[in-house]
Amino acid sequence: MRLGFMMGDVVAAAALLFAAATGAARAEPDLGNWSVATGDDGQITASLHASNKLITGGGALGYSPVLTLACRPDGQPRWSERLQLNDAVSASRKITISVIVDGGGRIDESWSVGPRGRTLVKDGDDGIRRLVSANRLTLSWRFGLLSGRGEADFELAGLSEAIGQIAASCKTDPP
Repeated sequence: MRLGFMMGDVVAAAALLFAAATGAARAEPDLGNWSVATGDDGQITASLHASNKLITGGGALGYSPVLTLACRPDGQPRWSERLQLNDAVSASRKITISVIVDGGGRIDESWSVGPRGRTLVKDGDDGIRRLVSANRLTLSWRFGLLSGRGEADFELAGLSEAIGQIAASCKTDPP
């Protein structure tokens, strides 16, 4: 009989631990695969790897481009989007990116080309605003005149929570 009480106590303790663990997990926002960080310059970012891979220039390895949403607490522009690539684009200042949100129509946007052509940047909150209720984002671009196109697909689960966390850390309203 004593063993029965001890087993009941163990089961009850396990149930309490499980309830406490799942309750604590619910308190944290579900960011999906987004990772939120603060940069050396104070910029708050949320980054997500593409669900597909691009083949590098040499053709031996593949990589997933990274989409980063950023907020600058004390600067202008406050919000920006970045697409990080391993292979450089041949454009020097601006590049046209085709944007498809949730399988809708294609919109062409002008993005700036960062140093060494491996970072594409769009300043302002309009691009982020269009994503807040989206589930999927597809970005495509030309690497160069003869180099072909690149395409990155992003599953945006947890995006609204990530944007909320960035905005709170940046002490501003979400786009």
